[in-house]
Amino acid sequence: MIKILVDSASDCKIEDGIVDAIVPISVNIDGKEYRSGIDLTSDMFYELLQNAKEFPRTSQPSPQSFVEIFEQVKESGDQLIYFSISSCLSGTYQGALIAKEMVDCDNIYIIDTLGATHIISIMASFARDLINKGFTAGEIVDKCEELKSKIKVYAGVDTLEYLYKGGRLSRASAAVGEIAGIKPIVTVSDGRVESIGKCLGKIRAMNFILDKVKAHKINPDFPIYSLYTYGTENCEALEAKLKDSGYDIADRLQVGSTIGAHVGPGVYAVLFVEE
Repeated sequence: MIKILVDSASDCKIEDGIVDAIVPISVNIDGKEYRSGIDLTSDMFYELLQNAKEFPRTSQPSPQSFVEIFEQVKESGDQLIYFSISSCLSGTYQGALIAKEMVDCDNIYIIDTLGATHIISIMASFARDLINKGFTAGEIVDKCEELKSKIKVYAGVDTLEYLYKGGRLSRASAAVGEIAGIKPIVTVSDGRVESIGKCLGKIRAMNFILDKVKAHKINPDFPIYSLYTYGTENCEALEAKLKDSGYDIADRLQVGSTIGAHVGPGVYAVLFVEE
């Protein structure tokens, strides 16, 4: 049997029936430790974030967290594919590699997704479909490696406060940007969250995102998703623009703490796979 493992940065849920296990990433908020997806839901996180005195800190899972799962796989004779948060964003991928060496099991495959949140869930869902179709673990890994560069996400950030708190903007730049109504557009590129544009106001920001989407030939075999962090009003407005341009939004998905800490509430985004 081929099993799928992710970490909580994927924002996957066991009850969705896609993954077999989730390794939690810990989040420290004002001195209290939470396990993302276990005793910290996404809504709880954003409520705590808006009142936090200090910027939240995440702690990657220890190699031992993976060892326990990998040993079970070795003993059962199963195979396992782990889709890790980007190695550029966390040391979680490296911890999993260490754990694999400790367990010494060839039936464990570890993929650096170079992404986070629902970029990972798209890859895991794709892998689940391939499992159901009878592909081998090696074939699935190869196909997922091909897929990851084709997954695109464009997001509008509603406030500069959390980019500043997370060290991505200076205080002066954040203050000036807030006064001017600047809305950054970010994407995930080569495993990192990068700014690709700055727009004056949300309407221009959403039009910028729409133009980015139009520049791609979207693969119809994969759904198009809208993404939000906390509060859906901005996301609903982006969805309306996308639908008016002929794009069918399959579902609206929430972004959790790993990326959400850096962009804050009010984010609106689109996620799709290009051909």
